Amino acid sequence: MSERDIVIVFDCGATNVRVIAIDSKGIIVASESFQNNSAPDPFYPSYRIWDAKEIWQKMCLGSRKVITSIQSSRIAGVTVTTFGVDGTLFDRNGKMLYPVISWQCERTRPIMDNIGRYIPVEDLYKEAGVLPFNFNTINKLIWFAEQKPDLIEKSFRFLFMPSIFSYFLSGEMINDATMAGTSMVSSLSTRNISDNILGKIGFPADRFGEIAEPGTITGKVSKTASAETGIPAGTPVVATGHDTQFAIFGSGAGRNQPVLSSGTWEILMVRSESCKSGKEQLDMSITTELDSEKGLYDIGNQWIASGILEWARKNLYSDIKDGVYEAMITGAERVPPGSNGIKIVPKFYEELKGKPGGQILGLTMESTRDEIYRAMLEALSARLAEGKAALEKAGGFRTESILCVGGGSKNRLWNKLRANYTGVPVKIIDQKETTVLGASLFVQSACGNASSPEKARSKIVYKTEIIEPSHL
Repeated sequence: MSERDIVIVFDCGATNVRVIAIDSKGIIVASESFQNNSAPDPFYPSYRIWDAKEIWQKMCLGSRKVITSIQSSRIAGVTVTTFGVDGTLFDRNGKMLYPVISWQCERTRPIMDNIGRYIPVEDLYKEAGVLPFNFNTINKLIWFAEQKPDLIEKSFRFLFMPSIFSYFLSGEMINDATMAGTSMVSSLSTRNISDNILGKIGFPADRFGEIAEPGTITGKVSKTASAETGIPAGTPVVATGHDTQFAIFGSGAGRNQPVLSSGTWEILMVRSESCKSGKEQLDMSITTELDSEKGLYDIGNQWIASGILEWARKNLYSDIKDGVYEAMITGAERVPPGSNGIKIVPKFYEELKGKPGGQILGLTMESTRDEIYRAMLEALSARLAEGKAALEKAGGFRTESILCVGGGSKNRLWNKLRANYTGVPVKIIDQKETTVLGASLFVQSACGNASSPEKARSKIVYKTEIIEPSHL
């Protein structure tokens, strides 16, 4: 019999639904991908939902295709990762009582704006650690309580997005800690759903059930799901959950090792043994979630990043059709530090609160687009240094280096500026699928191929480019 060394990961993102088969060395042996989009709410067309049944059909199709490319006897287990916060109500018989309200939906904005009617936002933040975003789970629960109380009465479980698809796989309704940690109804101190918070908003805590830790076998693939997915019946279904937590783990980050995921937004996050969630952290837009490992906290800070650079590409470099990014970088490298007096002042904190804006200062008749672009990179690097300091204060640690992943890690000038502004080495990690890798390592451990996720991770070879701080 072949070694059971392959994990099937269902990875649902906002733009793509993917099914990936990955082995114990972190090598992707097969994958399928389908486009994903939110849809109009059938009951309120101006609102947005996720069509969970449609997503499941895509997962099943992808899974059947992936299975044809591998030996099914090599499958150790299966797991599901998704974005945070979203979920919906199910009754005891497994009927979905309402579509999954998307984090893109505007119906919850006025609820978050008036959350003080239920609990002061400072008290809420202190216990849950999550920033008061309008898309947080708490606002959806309040919407159900205010608009659909009859559905709450009929419900048996509120299932987060990964648990919905795990339920479709196994028939078991079990939530996980990493998704609970994104909800703003969990407690940092207890690593569980907060009776206090749910009591304040009038939502029954028992609807969440017992919260499973990542790496827990929550069930087995049913005969029905086997016929739909091609995955052998009886295959272990393992809880993982929120994609960000497993991306951090999959990057190779240990404790007190900040990881920068650089894309349209940059997310700087660290796995820390301690955290603070007071007014200072709230004002600095620090969010703290529950790590994939018990006893650790994922402290994060985020800001708009490549989205600003894309504005420059579209508006300042539209004449360059081929090799535009290289032309932008090369041009900016010829500009001296300080960008000849041009400064970019983006309102990063306001961006998080739905009030985007920024300023370009120091323009003259001789200013060039390369100076503006370099000034943007310098401003973003300064923001990274600010975020690093905020995380260190919230977590009580000192940064030795920063791991960098994502599309923005390919910009060599930006990487040099990051190292210079933060004063620590920046390590560029070659792993592209850190979420899928991280989730698979928990499955490898759960299924007996390693004594712990860390031991499973020790088999992965990480290729790293190190950029040391220097004077440009």
